[in-house]
Amino acid sequence: QVQLVESGGGLVQPGGSLRLSCAASGSISSINPMAWYRQAPGKQRELVAITTVSGHTNYADSVQGRFTISRDNAENTLYLQMNSLKPEDTAVYYCYARLYVTIAARWDDYWGQGTQVTVSS
Repeated sequence: QVQLVESGGGLVQPGGSLRLSCAASGSISSINPMAWYRQAPGKQRELVAITTVSGHTNYADSVQGRFTISRDNAENTLYLQMNSLKPEDTAVYYCYARLYVTIAARWDDYWGQGTQVTVSS
């Protein structure tokens, strides 16, 4: 079946770095766009960064200059490099992708299960 699997979350001290990965698998032929969202306790899910096949990117103001989103189109993998992490970055991070499912011959939205990122000393 088609799925997105995140990895790379964990506990890190303020000022530290983490790199999240999201691998898409299944009978898919195209992925556009891909994005990272996050959700902290008591808050609604928010967009962190998004990227298209053509390379266009957009970032939330709160992470601009600290986070970098990238993708490996050949491997159907999304990355989020997070530097200079702050306690307010603590949240569950979710991978999102709009996928063209070959068997169904249509585009559908998919979400990963999420990976916890905790920034604390």
